[in-house]
Amino acid sequence: MTGQGGVVAAATGAEALSTELPVGRSTGWWGMVMFVATEATLFACLLGSYFYLRFQYGPQWPPNGIGAPELVTPLVMSAVLLPSSLPMIWAERGSRHGQLWRLRSGLAATMVLGLTFLALQAIEYVEKLRHFTMTTDVYGSLFYLITGFHGLHVLVGLTMIGWLLATSVGGGFGAHHHERVRNGAIYWHFVDAVWAAILFTIYLSPRL
Repeated sequence: MTGQGGVVAAATGAEALSTELPVGRSTGWWGMVMFVATEATLFACLLGSYFYLRFQYGPQWPPNGIGAPELVTPLVMSAVLLPSSLPMIWAERGSRHGQLWRLRSGLAATMVLGLTFLALQAIEYVEKLRHFTMTTDVYGSLFYLITGFHGLHVLVGLTMIGWLLATSVGGGFGAHHHERVRNGAIYWHFVDAVWAAILFTIYLSPRL
């Protein structure tokens, strides 16, 4: 008959503990994926509303004499933001292998590109506001709501990246902190993907 010590050892041994450890994706990963799915649904509703109101409004779009969106600035913005996923991947892989120099350089590069995107968006707004505002008509409301909401998401992503960068520089950031970087990378890739959809909807579709 097994004694009390044997029971305790069996319950706390390596084999027993391994069966108790969680398997599959972490709670943090699922939380970020569910959050991104929620935000993606919201953007899908906004972009769907854009197309619905556009086709309901009539053949002239943008309406009220507003010209078709200029493409130079948004294309430059795209050339800045979309490739920013590459240094984020570099940073994420660096954190996985405990390589702080890769983590820091990737996060810093992503942050510079994200800030550049926001600066270009501000320049675009200054130009657009000379011609129409959010209260001008339905097109103005949709344009500033969709692009502004995305800009807010870029700002949130940059806040995450800034925190990760500050933490890595402050020390004590090892491979076991990889999940934080991975979740930040998931969010940033989502921000990039949404911009690709916005580029087509807001800037390219009126010219088709």
